[in-house]
Amino acid sequence: MRTTHDRLRHTILYETLLLALSVPLLSLILHQPPVKIGSLGIFFSTAAMTLNYVYNLLFDKALLRLGRPLYPRGWRLRALHALLFEGGFIFVTVPVEMAWLRYTLWQALVLDVGFLVAVPVYTFVYNWLYDWVFPPKLASKIAE
Repeated sequence: MRTTHDRLRHTILYETLLLALSVPLLSLILHQPPVKIGSLGIFFSTAAMTLNYVYNLLFDKALLRLGRPLYPRGWRLRALHALLFEGGFIFVTVPVEMAWLRYTLWQALVLDVGFLVAVPVYTFVYNWLYDWVFPPKLASKIAE
């Protein structure tokens, strides 16, 4: 198990690196000022972390109510978990993108689909590299 300190470091580095990579790129692709894209990114990052905490808590409680164990989780349950979160998060991101960027519903949906493709790839690479740089045994020794 990873320590609380390690989990916080993981989350903060994840979001910071995602913003550092995506803000300049999206600013170029979307022809929007970096400040506008950056502030939108910070809003989404904060919303995602907050909603993810609540969502994971509710998901675990739902599993317990259904008499299902919390662990182990097979790939089907993990896929359902991820799809439900991303599907629900669209209800936050699309209206905000429409207002913030003055996009149509279609433009906001296309932008979200791009994120739905790119972010899981980033997440996979990030977690692989994080585990390589901070292996669980090393992470717990650093936190002590």
